[in-house]
Amino acid sequence: MKLIKTLAPAALLAAAPSLGMAQEAAAPDINPYIFTTLLFLVGGFLVFWMAAGFAMLEAGLVRSKNVTMQLTKNIALFSIAAIMYWLVGFGIMYPADWLIEGWLGPFFAVTSLEPVGLAAEDAALDYASAGSDFFFQLMFCATTASIVSGTLAERIKLWPFLIFVVVLTGFIYPIEASWQWGGGWLSEAGFSDFAGSTLVHAAGGFAALAGAIVLGPRIGKYKDGKTVPMPGSNLALATLGTFILWLGWFGFNGGSQLAMGTVGDVTDVSRIFANTNMAAAAGAVAALLLTQVMYGKPDLTMTLNGALAGLVSITAEPLAPSLFGALLTGGVGGVIVVLTVPMLDKLKIDDVVGAIPVHLIAGIWGTLAVAFYTGNWGAQIMGIIAIGAFVFITSLVVWIILKAVMGIRVDEEAEINGLDMSELGMEAYPEFSKG
Repeated sequence: MKLIKTLAPAALLAAAPSLGMAQEAAAPDINPYIFTTLLFLVGGFLVFWMAAGFAMLEAGLVRSKNVTMQLTKNIALFSIAAIMYWLVGFGIMYPADWLIEGWLGPFFAVTSLEPVGLAAEDAALDYASAGSDFFFQLMFCATTASIVSGTLAERIKLWPFLIFVVVLTGFIYPIEASWQWGGGWLSEAGFSDFAGSTLVHAAGGFAALAGAIVLGPRIGKYKDGKTVPMPGSNLALATLGTFILWLGWFGFNGGSQLAMGTVGDVTDVSRIFANTNMAAAAGAVAALLLTQVMYGKPDLTMTLNGALAGLVSITAEPLAPSLFGALLTGGVGGVIVVLTVPMLDKLKIDDVVGAIPVHLIAGIWGTLAVAFYTGNWGAQIMGIIAIGAFVFITSLVVWIILKAVMGIRVDEEAEINGLDMSELGMEAYPEFSKG
């Protein structure tokens, strides 16, 4: 009996590791869930920071009499996007049940998240939390609206613009994005757009183009067959905005890996970061060199937009290219900006910040470039045409209706004096005003 009492504790200690291993084997592996959720959250707030980048870029590239208006539009459009994406957008983009299979999700599937403190055994551990997924995807929706803001600066009324944002973020963007990311017909057709060169950037560019056509150019922009330069108020702010956007793009592209639960996923995220950075650098250098060759001096605003065009270009496929491939993709984006800005001026399409060359034209290029890796040129071209036609035509109709019902452009006196005072009654730089 004494021997049994002596051996019992030793036997229990010997058995403890195997008992622990049995319990561990029975427990679910929560690490993929945790790390993928973390990726969505970190990526999401980096993309949110891009809203500050757009605000600073636009504030720097518009004239000082319109800066407050641009800042107001940027904080308002993000806030509207957040509400509309919750109310209808997320349900349309990721439908549980399609209204029209592969084409249109339900209009009023209001987003609802799991309760706080959901137990691990009750959660689906093969992806991320619903809250982090919604948060991350919302940021892409808001980015689409930000693209429109800069193009239409200095002559559009505030409220018609914000009504358009309601339609764009609640319906237009979620519908076309559902065709690919929601498992819709473009996804089935083999179209590929990793983080949204077309789904986000070109879509925003098409909406901006439609608005610019209906709105018309600024007073005095095109005179006697010549383009009259209208320098921005603060190139320091514009440069800061570009660097903020550059930083946010690591979340934009890196988060779009949509998984961080394995060694392979983490390795892919790091590769995406490196390729994203290379494309931006190549776009900036290409624009810098090309403006030196074409105009005899480098142009800062072209260089800033060259970096952004490089980022847009690599967004459709930031994982597959080598660093050299990323350099080529981004470099072409930088060249696109320098060549297409004067082309738009010849067409008398007034794009204040250059968003159409950066987001629309470079977005199309980046989406086409995916076919170098997939070989599926037909699907890429079809996707660009389908998304472009839908967003442009729908946006054009909305702009025309807004123009007819309430007017979208300020009057001549208000435009000349600046939208800050006429629309808002306050100035960004009151100490520099007359009187």
